[in-house]
Formats: sequence, structure tokens, C-alpha cells
Amino acid sequence: MGQIIACANQKGGVGKTTTVVNLATYLALAGDSVLVIDLDPQGNATSGFGMDRSEVGRSIYEAIIEDATISDLVISTTIANLSIIPSSISLAGAEVELAPLPQRERRLARVLTDLTSSYDYLILDCPPSLGLLTVNALTAADAVVIPIQCEYYALEGLSQLIATINLVRNHLNPDLAIKGVVLTMFDPRTNLSTEVDAEVRKYLGAAVFDTIIPRSVRLSEAPSYGLPIALYRPDSRGAEAYASLAVELRARDGRPDHPELARMAGAGGSGDKPSDPVEEVGGAT
Repeated sequence: MGQIIACANQKGGVGKTTTVVNLATYLALAGDSVLVIDLDPQGNATSGFGMDRSEVGRSIYEAIIEDATISDLVISTTIANLSIIPSSISLAGAEVELAPLPQRERRLARVLTDLTSSYDYLILDCPPSLGLLTVNALTAADAVVIPIQCEYYALEGLSQLIATINLVRNHLNPDLAIKGVVLTMFDPRTNLSTEVDAEVRKYLGAAVFDTIIPRSVRLSEAPSYGLPIALYRPDSRGAEAYASLAVELRARDGRPDHPELARMAGAGGSGDKPSDPVEEVGGAT
């Protein structure tokens, strides 16, 4: 059975979609069968794989709201072993449409049962809120990955997200685990990044991944080309970091080592220059 992982944080701009797109890509490059489900009405994961959201015929909306057969919504990407169920603008009204429906928090969990045997990983890109779409994702998931930007305000929202996860555990999904916390947009030139790193590790301990995602212009540029970082700039520090994150996540799951993935995790470095002032404007979505 495939593992369902929700990537969630109610704060926008913390690297959530960047993490989904690039982690999924490196898992697929390691030979895992991966399905990304874009639950964000903004559709950034969909466009991150080079798809024009305006041309997507049907999306996850049809499965959650209109009971469409979910397997009919799966679209292959240009990356072997990696498929996506895209987002569409229809999702913008899904929160309101879900409200009166029976079992509204379990709509996604119900439809995903038909897919879990076909993939090693199903990765859910949640919207930047704690509304019904995110609650649906947390109710359906086996575990949650939490990206946290290395800035002060990111810490303020962490306790609220943890409280929501605990509520979902208590009332909807008692087996929901925290797969790990990913520190993103780390800038080693600032004391703040180091302080946030220390504070998050103090609060969550071993739940925090060892891998840290750097602030990277290349990671910011890649979505504008509709490419994950592994295809856009595989030699960059951002690429190395996400390959390393995939290695670490697979190790936590007890999956066998993949030498090529390990090589990619150690191959980056030439694509980003921390001493370059332009690096300071790099970010993630």
C-alpha cells in the first residue's frame, strides 16, 4: 500500500509547493512510483510540472465534489514514475461546496482508497490555510511533512498547525504522524536562520529533518520554466538539498538505498553562490 503524505503549512510562501514538486521528483528518480495531488486552488504544483492550469480538463475537484472516478484524473508528467492529479480554478469554491456535504472531512480519504495500491507515495500539496481542503488532506494522510521558512513569523504559525494536527488525530485520523519538519530558505549569513533552526529543533527534536533547504535563486527560477530543480539545474545547491531530503525520507521509511540518488544528493554546489548578493532574493512557493 502506498503512503499518503500531506505537505501542509497554513502560512504561504514557506516552500510548501517547492518541496512537493522537488521531493516527488527525486523520489521518482529513485524508482519510487509517485502521485502528486494538487489541492491548492492556486495550482502551483500543477504549473511546476509544466502544465497549463487553464487547459486542464478535470482536476481533483471533480473527485472530491462530483464523485468522479479518481483514477481517470491522473496525468503522467515528463518524469518517469511520476504522475499528478492537477488543480483547477474550481477548487477556489470547494471550501464552500464541501461545507454542507455529508462526511465533508473524509471526502478525499474516501476517493484515495482506489489509488493507494498503485503508488509508493501519494503526496498532497495543501493550500496555505487550515480550511476544509487541508483538513481533508490531513484526514486522508498517513503522515504530514511541514515546511518551515527560517524566519521569525514562521515559528508563530507552527503551534497553530500542530494544534490542528492534534485535533485531526483526536477526531478524524488517530494514526496521523508527523513525518518530519523541513527547514526552508535557510541563509547561513544571518543569525536569524541559525536561531530558527535551533528553536525548531529544540521544540520538535528528531522530527526535524537533518536536511536544510537553502535560500536559492535556482529554486525560485525553476517554476517559471515548468521544471523541477532536478531538470532545471541539477548542479545547484537547491537540487542537492532536495535530493538529500529524498534520501533522508526514504531512510526513515526503511526503503533500500539508491546509489544514484545518493550521488545526486552530493553532486550540487556549483549552481548557487551564497556570496552573490542576488541570492538574497531567492525564495520558494
